[in-house]
Amino acid sequence: MPKGRRDVLLRVANVNPASVTTHTDRVLYSAIGVFILLYFVYATLGGAAFIDAGANYEHPWYRWLVGPLVAAGVVAYDRAVVGRVAISYEQVDSTDPKHLLKKPTIGLYAGRLGLALLFAVLITEPLMLARYQGEIDARLNEVHNQQLSRIDRDGVVGTWTARLAQLDRETAGDDAAVRALNDRAAQKREDARTLYQQAVDDSAGDGVTRAAGCPAGGSCDQLVKRSRGLDDEATALDVRAGRLLDTQRAAREARADEKSALTRQIGEQREANETAVEADSGFGARTAAMWHLVTSDFWGVGVFYLGITLLLVALDCAAVGLKFASRGNGYERNEARLARRREHEATLIHEREIQDARVYGAAMARVVSEGIETASHDEDVVRDSAERASAVLRTSVVVPPEIRELTAHPGRHHRPFAADLLGPRARHQRPTAAETE
Repeated sequence: MPKGRRDVLLRVANVNPASVTTHTDRVLYSAIGVFILLYFVYATLGGAAFIDAGANYEHPWYRWLVGPLVAAGVVAYDRAVVGRVAISYEQVDSTDPKHLLKKPTIGLYAGRLGLALLFAVLITEPLMLARYQGEIDARLNEVHNQQLSRIDRDGVVGTWTARLAQLDRETAGDDAAVRALNDRAAQKREDARTLYQQAVDDSAGDGVTRAAGCPAGGSCDQLVKRSRGLDDEATALDVRAGRLLDTQRAAREARADEKSALTRQIGEQREANETAVEADSGFGARTAAMWHLVTSDFWGVGVFYLGITLLLVALDCAAVGLKFASRGNGYERNEARLARRREHEATLIHEREIQDARVYGAAMARVVSEGIETASHDEDVVRDSAERASAVLRTSVVVPPEIRELTAHPGRHHRPFAADLLGPRARHQRPTAAETE
């Protein structure tokens, strides 16, 4: 493979090509770069499948925008893990190889492996759900039918259905009462027709008495009277049935309205229940259905599910796994040497800068102190020179006697001028006896 192409794979793996000096390390990190490229495609498909599963498999177009973003995030994490070298910055001036790298800790490996497995599960599970979509749809259909039956039986639909049955029973009772009267009336009319036919037969001489005609008070006449009486009773029963039906009309109408309202509510509620139940087919429901298929038919579905899942998880963790297996190789030692050398140089430069700052500060303090000392010495020289000039001036000037007497007079109402005319010494000198005289 050309060197430029190998360097591209190393850059994909977030590895410094200048530090890869052995053939083994170059093959190792090139393989990691290939796994990362393959994983980008795989993570793109997994992210798109996750969005599709979250949208109830309506195949939204934006899943192909979210998928590459998820893949980029996962690949960035893998590149960060692969490119990170645990360099030890303790004793940076030491050349012992055991001081180059930090000692591995359980938390470091567990954290990296846990994050890798988390990404692997989030990416792998949607692909597995898409792989067994047909079986999952059949299981969800069965589950949804069970849920609808349970809702119809135990929910508000069951209560409304029981109320409809009660209203039907009440209507059937009213119908039975009216029908009983109508049946009795019909039976009486049928009996009346039978009696009348007997009367006709008897009047023709075919009756029991064998006497022709229908004289008053005879058997024929009695049969006719009984037939007419039954007709009257039948008519009375029809009237009673009609009156009963009139009294039931208000209750029947109320029951009919209630049944119509309940039927409409039941239909609307069933549609709402069906919509809600069918909506329960997202990622969680499909995962539960997949788990049911795995546990109920392990040798038919579970073995292949677990096998494919482990294979995809191995692909997810391949880059990080190779990184763990290659800890302490030549590449990491080279990177550690370069980093420790730069750190040691930076430390020496920092120490030199601090030392220079200290020397500069001491020099500045010395200059300032010497300047202050020189300034104070100059001030003393100026003061001594002024005092000497004043003394010379006082000794060189001749004061008349009148002025001396005036300045020496201790009068109460006159301000002494000795201090102004004779200088500062006159303030502390008392006049002599000769001067007073």
